[in-house]
Amino acid sequence: MSATLLPPLPRPEPAAAPAARLALKTDGSSRGLLDGAWWPRSRDLAHELRALTDALDPLWGRITRVAVNPEHWPVIPRKVPVDGRTVKVGWFTPEIDPHKLLLLSYGTGRWDLLVIPPETGAESAARLMTAASGRDGLPLTASALIAEDEARHGVSAADRSPAADEAWETEGGASATDVLKSPAGTVSAGLPRQTGPPDPAGRPSGL
Repeated sequence: MSATLLPPLPRPEPAAAPAARLALKTDGSSRGLLDGAWWPRSRDLAHELRALTDALDPLWGRITRVAVNPEHWPVIPRKVPVDGRTVKVGWFTPEIDPHKLLLLSYGTGRWDLLVIPPETGAESAARLMTAASGRDGLPLTASALIAEDEARHGVSAADRSPAADEAWETEGGASATDVLKSPAGTVSAGLPRQTGPPDPAGRPSGL
């Protein structure tokens, strides 16, 4: 009786996580209250932070701490493993706007991002990214920017299609990888680099 030996099946390669969707202010832009905008794909903070820090580490230096308002995040982990290290996560209320994310970079500085709700439609997300990353440095809080967009266009983020993120990418929206290779200063095709710590005057220290 003979046995047939079959070669071992190849191990499936793990699927790469989608790149973070970001729009950041260019060097020399008026800072205002925000440094840019982030459009996560879900409310899973631990999962979303990995893609975000992967995109920001080469631009801003190693992200070591993150702080959020817990209103829109169902679960807030105390620590998130990222690339063999740990990013500490904290939450503060009412010090942090519910639609904002605060990031601290090791030895570099602090940044504040508008968090666009995951269910937001692609058109609304593009407008919010433009407003948060524009050169004008509008003196509006994260929540005020979202409220202003809803008031002008009459549709709240909660009314948008859950598949909006797919439409964004299939119709030409930029991922973080696309942005790094494109000209600075544009929202859907540019992720400009910011250097040096911003001026934290008049804003909560967060962590």
